[in-house]
Amino acid sequence: MENHRAGEGIPRTAVAAVPGLDEGQPARRERLTRQRIVRSALAIMDSDGLDAVTMRHIGRDLGVEAMSLYNHVRDKDDILDAICEEVLADFKIPETDTWEERARLGAREYRRMLLDHPNVITLMSERKSPITNPDSLRAYDFALGVFRDAGLSDADAVMTFHAFGGYVMGYVAMELGPMVGGMQDDVHFDAHAQMVRVAEGAGLLNLGRALPYLADCDTEAQFDFGVDLLVEGIRAKVTASRRRARR
Repeated sequence: MENHRAGEGIPRTAVAAVPGLDEGQPARRERLTRQRIVRSALAIMDSDGLDAVTMRHIGRDLGVEAMSLYNHVRDKDDILDAICEEVLADFKIPETDTWEERARLGAREYRRMLLDHPNVITLMSERKSPITNPDSLRAYDFALGVFRDAGLSDADAVMTFHAFGGYVMGYVAMELGPMVGGMQDDVHFDAHAQMVRVAEGAGLLNLGRALPYLADCDTEAQFDFGVDLLVEGIRAKVTASRRRARR
C-alpha cells in the first residue's frame, strides 16, 4: 500500500492496496478489524515498549481516531491480552519422532518466540484472564502431549509443563539482561572483573572459580544444557514411577 504514487502522505496502515489507483482518485481506507488493531499494538510494543501501547498511539498508527478502536476491542487490557494470544499463535509445532526431540525443539521454539517479542513475558506473567483462542492454545496442547508421550501422568505432565515454561521464560529474561547475553562488550567484561575482585576479597572461592565461565557464556549452549537437564529429569521421573508401580 505504501508503494502507490497517490498514497503519499497517507498513514502506511490506513489505506488498502487499490490496483490501478491513479492520481486524483480518492484512496480507499482499509477496513478496521480487531486483528489489525492487535497486530499494530504488537508492532508498537516490539519497537517502542509496553508503555507505548496506548489507544491513541494505535489509532495514529492505523490512521483512525482512537475512539473507533472501541468498536472492536473493549479497552487496552483487552488488547494486551490479545497480544499474548497473537504471539502464542505464532508457535510453530515441531514435527519429529521422539518425545525427547519434540521437547527440545519445542523449548527452542518457545525461546525464539519470546526473544522475538520479549515484552510479552511481562504480559504473560501479569495476565489474569484465560486464553480463549484455540490457535493460541495449540502450543500448550503440544507440550502436554509431549510429556504424556514421555510416560508422565496427567498430574505430572502439568507440573513438568510449568517447569519447562518457567525455565524458558526465566532463561530468556536472564539472556536479555546485561550480565549474560545482553552486553558482550567492555562494560560487560569490566563488570565481571569487578565481581572477581569482590569475590576474591570476600573469600568466595566457588564464585571466583565460576566467574570466568559466567563472563564468557554461550547462550545457545547454556540454554540447551538446561533443557537437557529437564529432559533427563523427565526420564528419571518416569523410571521411578514405573518401579513403584511394579512393587
